[in-house]
Amino acid sequence: MQLTSSLRASSRSPLLQVLKTSLASVGAWVLCVVLLNQPLPIFAAIAALLVVQPSVNLSLAKGIERSLGVVIGVVLASGATLLFGHSMWVVLSIIVVSLLLAWALQLTPGSTVQIPISAMLVVAMGAQTPGYAASRVLETVIGAVIGLIVNVVVVPPVLLAPAHESVTRLADGIAATLESLADGLHSHRRLEVFEKILVDARDLRRLRDAAADDITRAGDSLMLNPRGAKHRYVLESDKDFLASLSILVTRVLGVARAIRDHYDAGLSDDLVVRSVATELARAGHDVRLLARDRPAALAPGSVRTSDQMPVTAEPPALTAPLLISNPHPEHWILIGSLMEDLRRIREVITGDT
Repeated sequence: MQLTSSLRASSRSPLLQVLKTSLASVGAWVLCVVLLNQPLPIFAAIAALLVVQPSVNLSLAKGIERSLGVVIGVVLASGATLLFGHSMWVVLSIIVVSLLLAWALQLTPGSTVQIPISAMLVVAMGAQTPGYAASRVLETVIGAVIGLIVNVVVVPPVLLAPAHESVTRLADGIAATLESLADGLHSHRRLEVFEKILVDARDLRRLRDAAADDITRAGDSLMLNPRGAKHRYVLESDKDFLASLSILVTRVLGVARAIRDHYDAGLSDDLVVRSVATELARAGHDVRLLARDRPAALAPGSVRTSDQMPVTAEPPALTAPLLISNPHPEHWILIGSLMEDLRRIREVITGDT
């Protein structure tokens, strides 16, 4: 079972990406057959397979990476065979020299692997196939160019939806934690309940990091993308919202820790603590409100207009800070901590920093 899970991805690539990769590989193969009279242009198809990536920016990087590795490997192998011939020790020496050269130049892993592969093939097959080195370079460049063109022309990928969903998931997690804290303070709960809430609050950091990674990938997908201009507004909105949510993660974690550390059975009977719980529930409501009313990703082919700016459907519930003049003597440390955290949470929600 563990071996099977390690061989399978957690999610499938979009079917469109599979079709684009197939189109690029077939197109590169046919073009090389026509232009180079090469009956088996395998390296063109391989280059196209590798270059069709989830973003145009990554496709360009992969194309340059593979082409650079092939050129360096071919030049290195051609020079070595001219000087030392095609013996076995030449092949083995080129492998070592290629890896050391890639290390010295601080090349990417893709180029690092491509250099010795190209060099070995040129040494091994160049003697039997005249012009093999030049053909390999041309095939690779053609395959990389075809892969890039296909990825740019045929519905260039925009990875806004995963980023949007990750940010929404983080907002829902923050709101749920605030509401759980509020429910726990309103009711007579055991300490184990707040231990569990603290664990959930700590897990928010994982959701935050995942959302940040998805935002980065979404930004990469818009670079060099002809569809990027009409989607950039949504990405900027999600980035700004994630920045606010990242602050809330710290605040909510502080609230959960303070309640767990200073918990006692009489908290739910304290009217001031119950008032704080009400404000925590309102804060959770407001986080959900902000998540709901921010811009959503556009449908393919649509264009954003000025009247699509976000409009808050209802005002935040946390409209004013909670004021307490006489803290309960047994709970004043916890109440003071919660009051300060509530103030900071309110600042983030209202933007009143």
